[in-house]
Amino acid sequence: MRIGELSRRSGVSIRMLRYYEAEGLLKPDRTASGYRDYAMAELRTVERIRLLGAAGMTLATILKFLPCVRGEGLAFEPCDELRDVLREQLRMADQKALELAQSRQILQGFLREVEQA
Repeated sequence: MRIGELSRRSGVSIRMLRYYEAEGLLKPDRTASGYRDYAMAELRTVERIRLLGAAGMTLATILKFLPCVRGEGLAFEPCDELRDVLREQLRMADQKALELAQSRQILQGFLREVEQA
């Protein structure tokens, strides 16, 4: 499939798909005329990139993580880095949750003060 069709099917802009390719996340074939030719596997890769991104992973982390994904779903091969990457991502998510909880407490305090005035 061409890049426009992949964009339509995945909901990811053509510009972002080109960026994914430049970062090494996608590796489309090329037609004789030079057009990108994406297989269905690339559509699944884009879906995985979006899912892993929604989990808070950066593209650099996703690039390390993708080789551990196999099959149609999100099953993982036992990659050496997989556990470390997941632990680091969880640590970062916990830190963000702590920061958000602190922000919420501050905002809640402001709201109490405004409502009492």
